[in-house]
Amino acid sequence: MAFTTLIQSKDLIEHLHDQNWVIVDCRFYLGNTAQGELEYLESHIPGSYYAHLDRDLSSPVVPGVTGRHPLPQIDDLIKLFSSWGIEAKTQVVAYDQAGGGIAARLWWLLRWLGHNHVAVLDGGWQGWISANGPVDKEVPSPKKGHFTADVKTEMIVDADTVDTIREDKNWTLVDSREERRYRGLEEPIDPVAGHIKGAINYPFMQNVHSDGIWKTPAEIALAMDKQGIHNDFDHTAFYCGSGVTACHNLLAYKYAGLGDAKLYPGSWSEWITAQDREIATEI
Repeated sequence: MAFTTLIQSKDLIEHLHDQNWVIVDCRFYLGNTAQGELEYLESHIPGSYYAHLDRDLSSPVVPGVTGRHPLPQIDDLIKLFSSWGIEAKTQVVAYDQAGGGIAARLWWLLRWLGHNHVAVLDGGWQGWISANGPVDKEVPSPKKGHFTADVKTEMIVDADTVDTIREDKNWTLVDSREERRYRGLEEPIDPVAGHIKGAINYPFMQNVHSDGIWKTPAEIALAMDKQGIHNDFDHTAFYCGSGVTACHNLLAYKYAGLGDAKLYPGSWSEWITAQDREIATEI
């Protein structure tokens, strides 16, 4: 059985020593970008590799051009995934401490390159500890895997496409940030507040309970339906601040049975690099 959206701690425990499984720790804190890796080195799920959001799951920022977390170069991802031993039939499990908000980026990147046997650990690191899952400090050695990419270019939209679709009634453009940032009431990270004109708001943390455990597929599907988000791959796109937590909503969309949708990887932090791109606020 392949896990393609979420996996429970009890199921991961059963496969902890399965040679065809790869576990990746994605713990990360925007306010202290070294903290997640330090926590990994102190204690992690046995056999886990570590993926750093800035170093491994993003490419370098080009000031004034890109968003805060540009997509990695495909060749770099192939090398990284190969070093973890990921091959065609490998089951990958990603986890973090942030309700899946970082782990979902790895989930999406693997799917973007054609690898669908990837799931996010429900409840993350905290859920694992609560389930009395084993931990250790040993860092696994790199492997000599051979990851083959089958890039799904249809999974992304760029800024020009977003500018075309954002007020098209046939499209649904979804801002995944918290409501106060969407409305422009506050902006703690980026230099401009507001949202892409024409976008609706569906904060990604609506997908989980306060303890990081995911809501049911039916609950998520209902919440999305109330916001006008439906099953329509060709006309649904998500963005966030920098293309990371929008992946959480894409995972939720899939988990809720709505299929796949598109990602605007540059997201808000890229959108605002051009002054002629329209923004809106609700102040």
